[in-house]
Amino acid sequence: MKSSWIPIFIGLGSNLDDPEQQLRRAVASLSTDQSFRDVSVSPVYRSEPLTLAGSDRQPSYLNAVLAADTVLTAPKLLKRLKKQEKKQGRKRTERWGARPLDLDILLYDDEEIDEPGLKVPHYAMSSRLFVLQPLADLQPELSVPGLGRLSKLLAGLSEESALERTDIGLL
Repeated sequence: MKSSWIPIFIGLGSNLDDPEQQLRRAVASLSTDQSFRDVSVSPVYRSEPLTLAGSDRQPSYLNAVLAADTVLTAPKLLKRLKKQEKKQGRKRTERWGARPLDLDILLYDDEEIDEPGLKVPHYAMSSRLFVLQPLADLQPELSVPGLGRLSKLLAGLSEESALERTDIGLL
């Protein structure tokens, strides 16, 4: 049986242990994995961290979006991304805590998935400029399943969510 290639978008973020190198290592690993093809990466943005009330101050994040095609099912893709996070030092201790690497499935083709531990489109992407802007850099005319046009989602975000585009290249 011939494998089908599925278009995906993955959010990348890091704010610990040399964030630029963390993102480079993740992109290099995914782009050389035979489960992925046609890999491209958005510009990298610096953003302030999302934190829970009472949490310690964190360093700013570097964020980007990776686009690719994959033969992996959504659950296997999630497993592959969690394995990469762990390999790069991620320990899941605090929600929205500082981390060496965060890899999130933003979109898996035009599917809407709601299973324990896996929600696609990503549950909070519509309110996060650090996700929507890099996504728009890759595919400005994208329509997000269940949420609508990317341009409309971007227009609905407040200006207080400032991003700083960097000159970091990941590919």
